[in-house]
Amino acid sequence: MNSGVKTISIGMLGCGVVGSQVARLLQDDQQELSERSGAHLVLSKVGVRKAGARPGVDASLITTDLASIVNDPAINIVIEVMGGIEPARTLILEAIKNKKSVITANKALLATHGHELFNAADAAKVDLYYEAAVAGAIPIIRSMRESLAGDQITRVMGIVNGTTNYILTKMHEEGRAFADVLKEAQALGYAESDPTADIEGYDAAAKAALLASLAFHSTVTIDEVYTEGISNISSEDVAAAKSMNSVIKLLAIAELTVKDEISVRVHPVILPQSHPLATVRNAFNAVYVESESAGQLMFYGRGAGGAPTASAILGDLVAVTRHAAYATVGYGESDYADLDIAPIGAVKSQFFVRLHVADKSGVLAAIASTFSSENVSIQTVRQAGLGKDAELIVVTHAASEDALDACVESLRKLEIVRNVESVIRVEGAPA
Repeated sequence: MNSGVKTISIGMLGCGVVGSQVARLLQDDQQELSERSGAHLVLSKVGVRKAGARPGVDASLITTDLASIVNDPAINIVIEVMGGIEPARTLILEAIKNKKSVITANKALLATHGHELFNAADAAKVDLYYEAAVAGAIPIIRSMRESLAGDQITRVMGIVNGTTNYILTKMHEEGRAFADVLKEAQALGYAESDPTADIEGYDAAAKAALLASLAFHSTVTIDEVYTEGISNISSEDVAAAKSMNSVIKLLAIAELTVKDEISVRVHPVILPQSHPLATVRNAFNAVYVESESAGQLMFYGRGAGGAPTASAILGDLVAVTRHAAYATVGYGESDYADLDIAPIGAVKSQFFVRLHVADKSGVLAAIASTFSSENVSIQTVRQAGLGKDAELIVVTHAASEDALDACVESLRKLEIVRNVESVIRVEGAPA
């Protein structure tokens, strides 16, 4: 680089699995990243909560004084990879106040306080980039924000949590129980010792909020995302889906309704094997986008881990550095549409209902009558013997959540129904 090139100083908050990878790559690939950015990149400070050496990071860069990074006038860009809501929110707001652009991987923070942070960045005329917050190395944020900016996105569906996808893949392919595969995922490092955020859908819900906000130019927070995890998915559910030439996946779904509201939700879905998302295995992620002009698009790749997430952060860094080098900013977030969130009860889906019933004449007629009484139309019924009882698997036509809930309550009151074992939404009609 020639001597007239501007130097961009970088401060980083956090140095865990992702942060250490970012620091390593910034130091190892400094020359090449600088060439791509059009400015000389220098990692100046790395803030940590607990003092101590970090492998691969120059000890002289480490500080426990996190405020010193966001308040240092020499630092131009702050990378936040510490996670959590506080102190990350306060530190990012302070950095923005001090005219520093920010790159973050903090999905939970953005899904809770994104409106506040984006407004602050817009007012300060700095960048706030967050490609790494959704689906790791997959460039879904930039694609939706820029490449599809001239199109009308109508729906986004994604496998955005590797832990749950790994568990469901093993259950489907190996016929194993949920608890057994969860233990394996923890042993392999795919699941945390406390896996609640993953298996109950909260991690995916934060990402769903970000994708919905971006796709539909409206502010969506994590509290507005209907969330249901996979902890109640049984081996019997997986086997039943498999017999229908389908798989079960945990999906984040955001779509426009006929009333121009946003339906945004996370829950298990039965997908036919023919759907592109059905082929996404193990800890991989994928996001499937439907739009008026481009049609159907799918983005696939590694959704978590130090190196994939670092790749997304460094991609943002190159873009933000180009802006900083020429005293400009990139495209910000827009919420001009300000669409309402559709109540979950009004959302329509097909449903898979698995129930155990008495094995005697008249049962099917009674079951069909109950569905009909709640205006839920049956598409298919399958029956299998269970000794004295029988298992029925009913797949409905599209019905509202409220109607299906009322139908299930009525089924549970029938003397012939031993138990309603599971209710799972269906995308597309199973074969």
